[in-house]
Amino acid sequence: MSPYHNVCTKGKETNKRLASRNIRFIRAAISIVKAIRITPYSCKYSKKIYTQYQLLVLILFKDYRNQHYRDFIEDIGDMETIQQELDLSVVPHFTTLQKFFYRIKTLYLRYAFGKTLNLFYSDDDPIPITAIDSSGFTSGYSSHYYSVRTGKIRKHFLKTSISVDTEEQVITGFIVSKSRVHDTKHASRLLRQCHKIRPSDCYVMDKGYDSEAIHRLIREDLHADSIIPIRSWNNEFVGGIYRQEMALHFDDVRYRKRQLVENKFSVLKRKFSGDLKSRIFATQKKEIAGKMIVCNIHRFLQFLVIEVFYRAIFSF
Repeated sequence: MSPYHNVCTKGKETNKRLASRNIRFIRAAISIVKAIRITPYSCKYSKKIYTQYQLLVLILFKDYRNQHYRDFIEDIGDMETIQQELDLSVVPHFTTLQKFFYRIKTLYLRYAFGKTLNLFYSDDDPIPITAIDSSGFTSGYSSHYYSVRTGKIRKHFLKTSISVDTEEQVITGFIVSKSRVHDTKHASRLLRQCHKIRPSDCYVMDKGYDSEAIHRLIREDLHADSIIPIRSWNNEFVGGIYRQEMALHFDDVRYRKRQLVENKFSVLKRKFSGDLKSRIFATQKKEIAGKMIVCNIHRFLQFLVIEVFYRAIFSF
């Protein structure tokens, strides 16, 4: 058998795997988008060529492939199976997706994010440990050439905090702010949000969240455990009942789970990019919400692959 034949065979197998992966994503995205019950058309004067279901799934698929609008639409034109799955008679122009994404309300993306959690949870059991951390998504508009010529690097960061189920490694909540705010301000909102969506028995955070108020919110309002290492300088007095408890009895075993939220940020930025293309803050929030939805669907597809793998092993 010639080496050329081997290369062609491997190439065909790779393409088949990619095609099946894309179809699985499209089917998962369709189930989520239909669950939010968005109206088929934005208004009664719509041309009714594409439904909002189709356009939103295409937006999520674009984020999943981490592509720009132009390149993405060119690739969709060659994917007949994807067109069939979405029942597309005509491939939309890339500006159609751009205008739709600018027009759609952030609330629908929030609903879609909430529906992704239904892929992982079927009962009301609380999450054993939830980890919270923050990072920044880059928003820069100047080209690299301009930055080199002027010596100015125009970069702006949108602070984003997420909560992650350390057992399933699923994002359960997120908060985005335009300005750089303190971690504790994000945490108080995020804790209430993620606990309402999916309660947890324990919350772990790094030193940046060390605050008696955060401990009190978790212990007294949410009725859960809090594990946050204290910040102390030169052996100064540690104030607060819960902070003193952290100083005396710190649970290292459960706190080690905190690193999983950093791993999730790494996955988000490596696979789905840490750069934002939009210039308007409202659209940037939608862009980040789309990344969160896609990241959870990606995690769900990993579960499917593992399940099929083990099913194949035990069938022998």
